[in-house]
Amino acid sequence: MSLTGITRFSTGVPVTLFDFNDNSLIGAGNNGVNGVGVDLPNVSPGPLQINHKPQNGKPYFDTSLFQVAPLGSPGDAKRRFFYGPGIDNWDLALLKTISFKESKSLELRLETFNTFNHTQFDGASSVNGNFTSSSFGQVTSAAAPRIGQIAAKFNF
Repeated sequence: MSLTGITRFSTGVPVTLFDFNDNSLIGAGNNGVNGVGVDLPNVSPGPLQINHKPQNGKPYFDTSLFQVAPLGSPGDAKRRFFYGPGIDNWDLALLKTISFKESKSLELRLETFNTFNHTQFDGASSVNGNFTSSSFGQVTSAAAPRIGQIAAKFNF
């Protein structure tokens, strides 16, 4: 019997902030960095109060720190100045080989992906950075939950 696995711990990717309103009055719509426009909100100084348990449904960061930029201004927030949630993932496989004769064997395998079923908020779009959206600051996507599969292979 064998046990094998892959474990991945990763910091999150930067949250990309943007504002689809043309407050800067440059008429540059949706063609900025990553195709999300060039305007940004204004940001007030203060702690972001990162929500390390986004499963609770609360915003990932303090959205009250952000305001609409004045007309004619592109906004003063940095586009990516903090990171989204990271990843804590475990993939495991349990393997058993049964020999019948010298050249024949049966291999049984049980594999699980995201074995401990931790919510994996990953990817650049997992936290909504669209300032004009009603879900601004919310974690809006996650990777698949636990997945398991069983396999058998006859070697001859």
